Amino acid sequence: MVNNILNKVGNTPVVSLPVTNEPNLNVFAKLEFYNPTGSVKDRAARYIISRLLNENTINKDTTLVESSSGNFGVALSAYAKLYGLKFICVIDKTTLPVNEMLIRLQGAEVIRITEPDDHGGYLMNRIKKVKEIIESTENVYWINQYANPLNAQAYYNSLGIEICLEAPRQKIDYLFMGISSGGTITGVSQRVRENYPKAKIVAVDVEGSIIFGGKAYKRFIPGIGSSMKPKILENAVIDDVVYVNEDETIDSCHELLEKHNLYAGGSSGSVYAGIKKYFKENKVDSQVNIMCVFADSGERYITTIYNDQWGEMVKEYNLNRHYAQPLAV
Repeated sequence: MVNNILNKVGNTPVVSLPVTNEPNLNVFAKLEFYNPTGSVKDRAARYIISRLLNENTINKDTTLVESSSGNFGVALSAYAKLYGLKFICVIDKTTLPVNEMLIRLQGAEVIRITEPDDHGGYLMNRIKKVKEIIESTENVYWINQYANPLNAQAYYNSLGIEICLEAPRQKIDYLFMGISSGGTITGVSQRVRENYPKAKIVAVDVEGSIIFGGKAYKRFIPGIGSSMKPKILENAVIDDVVYVNEDETIDSCHELLEKHNLYAGGSSGSVYAGIKKYFKENKVDSQVNIMCVFADSGERYITTIYNDQWGEMVKEYNLNRHYAQPLAV
């Protein structure tokens, strides 16, 4: 029994995902959309705010501010309200309407960026706006998921522990995680490497992201990839990277629903696509345990990934991409 659902963070289920024609791949997915606000970001939002309050870094009169494309903004708005704090969330025109609605309904002030930055996306202008708010606001704290060590610590002390304890037969050969703002993979990879030194940690990135030096161009699916390399990744443990395209993400999301009854979000589909793609190129001749993280569910993508017309638009855009000016979102 809990007195508030927001206190029920973590201990999310793990499910087995058989991969067709790949009997040596034992894939186990941690379903993070079972957290209270629907994503892995609950772990960081609750941890960071409670730590800041307990250590008197902030007080009840502090205004929190953050740049978010969606899930983290939803989580922070809920936990800021729980702790009685004011929260300003800087989003942009690509943020899913349902996420913007949820952030507003929790009482946060929303600032929506509509002008693209020099990369053609919105991230750098979101961060620019955050810095303007900091300069003009007294008693303000920037959560800064891209560089704040507390973000990685949140996952090191929760999700990382759970993955290590829940690995079948206490064996992890591979860990696959999507990458965006960087805190989740940084904290989890540190914990997994400590407990399973021989585990290979593979980051899943999306084509159009520049995190690992890729070429930037327009991306449609939020929650994976970035138009900058987050500073927090300096402490991540990453052995390899696999790139997927958004067509593969869309197809994998539909496959997860149709074959495994998992209504998963975009980054989850990317991770599943990344696993299949990686082992097509890196065959294994014995059984391996693969842990992965599905960050959020598919409900918020009903008008995008799970909309056939939208999916065809994305696929057509990517088919003709070489004719377009390279951009990033």
